[in-house]
Amino acid sequence: MKRLVLFIVALSSLSLSLQGQTRASNLGSFDNRKLHWGIQVGYTRSKFDLHFSENDTLRQNIQGVTSYYCPGFHINVIGDLRLGDHLNLRLLPGITLISRDISYSWSEAYTSTHWKYDLRRTVESVYAEVPLELKFRAKRYTNFRPYLITGGSWGFDVASLFKNKNNNDESIIRLNQIDLRYTAGVGFDFFLRYVKFAIEFKMAFGLTDLKVQDDDFYTQSTKDLHSRTFMLSFTFE
Repeated sequence: MKRLVLFIVALSSLSLSLQGQTRASNLGSFDNRKLHWGIQVGYTRSKFDLHFSENDTLRQNIQGVTSYYCPGFHINVIGDLRLGDHLNLRLLPGITLISRDISYSWSEAYTSTHWKYDLRRTVESVYAEVPLELKFRAKRYTNFRPYLITGGSWGFDVASLFKNKNNNDESIIRLNQIDLRYTAGVGFDFFLRYVKFAIEFKMAFGLTDLKVQDDDFYTQSTKDLHSRTFMLSFTFE
């Protein structure tokens, strides 16, 4: 995270330095449009925000459960509505492909008799998402403008095994199909000659408990499962 902050600061400083060397402004009336369209592609890293089970029997056999960030990808269509000089409303329907790892720490006594139990499981999801965000734009400086974004997202996991009600396969960790998330981040607009290009850094925090209760130890080891995703995005408008 420290490296990310330093990168953002360095990028901003470099952009301001370069823009200060020219008086020309590209796409001078672009942000005055009432409605415009674009596309966004990006890289994601996702994990579960989870809490260890409070069941005493499980705690005797499982010493801990941890989730790790895993890479993914997303692509969205942008519909941008101008609400004012410094405020826009954005709708970004799209697809997000993510995977999340869960690591299990079994007790030595338990693994001696249950050696087949895995130490790590990967859960994959393919979300059809409809994010709705507010974009707070700072004052434009020649061909550069920073902005803040906040909003929410509704996602439907088309790859979910939620309907597998008779889950006898312990390798499957079922998740609820619907995920509601709160999003917040920062971005930088660069007005090029023919297109507006932007770089965004955003975090999404799941508000929905994704856990589906099953009888296996893998599922019961956690009290709840919430999504957490970091997104690095590139937009073209």
